[in-house]
Amino acid sequence: MTSESLPVSTPPQRVDRQTAERLWLEQARMVRRYLRVLGAAGADLDDLLQETFVVLLQRDFEDRGGAAVATFLRTTARFLFLRRHRQLLPQVEAADAVWERRCGDDGGDGYLAALRVCVERLPARSRRLVQLGYDDDLGREAIARELGMKADGVKTALRRLRDALRQCIERRMT
Repeated sequence: MTSESLPVSTPPQRVDRQTAERLWLEQARMVRRYLRVLGAAGADLDDLLQETFVVLLQRDFEDRGGAAVATFLRTTARFLFLRRHRQLLPQVEAADAVWERRCGDDGGDGYLAALRVCVERLPARSRRLVQLGYDDDLGREAIARELGMKADGVKTALRRLRDALRQCIERRMT
């Protein structure tokens, strides 16, 4: 066999701007979801998301397609999260297991689609409670004032709604 017949492999290269923008559009939502599953929130979440893509830009990287890129980005995000929050390692390991079981290769799109259908099927008052608590990010006291409830009643109602939504999603995902 001559050296001319050997396959030539191109070494990984830095990501160009166009590829970086495409990967951001394709993968940022998934990385954000994954970081939320790990426990990141607010400014910490935004910083970790940006740092994950900065690592992508600084490393020699070979774009091997969606699943490989997603795995690289999740691994990078996990490392960055743990570097900041080492004490949360057991929680992160549990979150990884949940992510793999529920989100698999679709980045959580199937799970979110099931959640949307389940929320749409809730009675109007329950949908409003979910909206105030999760979309509007109001606390129990503010929700109670808005809906004419007691704060403890909001807590109980949200717990019951989460249980009902979890069961609905599980039925839709199996």
